[in-house]
Amino acid sequence: MKNWLFLAVAIVAEVLATSALKASDGLTRLYPSVGVLLGYGVAFYFLSLTLRAIPVGIAYAVWSGLGIVLITSFAWVFFGQKLDAPALLGMALIIGGVVTMNVFSKTPAHP
Repeated sequence: MKNWLFLAVAIVAEVLATSALKASDGLTRLYPSVGVLLGYGVAFYFLSLTLRAIPVGIAYAVWSGLGIVLITSFAWVFFGQKLDAPALLGMALIIGGVVTMNVFSKTPAHP
């Protein structure tokens, strides 16, 4: 269970780092730029811990799928990004794909 917690920390750190990347204005603003470096450092460290126990394909599917949905949601709330019906449908399909892989696939998530 702790490995899934590590993955959750990695995903949240990556979302925060990507949001800081937007706020850094091309890495020209100091504090958001520092947030980018710290966030990605934390994200990749915790992803590396995750990969000790969760297969890379499963971990990356969850990381990228949830990361896309979370960063898009974050951009909608904090940066005013507009989401239309196809965007929302796409996000739902991404979540559905991640759930399908983890619930219905015979690919082992726990070695």
